[in-house]
Amino acid sequence: MRPKMRKALLRLKRRDHFYMLAELETSNKVVGAKQVRRALNDGRARKVFLALDADPRVTEPLAQLSGEKGIAVVEIPSMRELGNACGISVGAAVAALV
Repeated sequence: MRPKMRKALLRLKRRDHFYMLAELETSNKVVGAKQVRRALNDGRARKVFLALDADPRVTEPLAQLSGEKGIAVVEIPSMRELGNACGISVGAAVAALV
């Protein structure tokens, strides 16, 4: 891939990532594994966000449940970034739009 194309694709990825996180800041959401699991089981979750640096024992079951329910999963690079997008002062492993 040519360097100019690679840079353009990276900019698009960052922009899309920014808009996904902005969606968390403005929408109704739940944060944390228990709350997200409850929202998935109740059929209230519209989209699930998973932090890539979170413990897989927390995120993998929720990713699997999201797939079974047909809910879109968005991967966020860090727990800190996901927590900030949710408006909390600590990192978050998972969050969901409801």
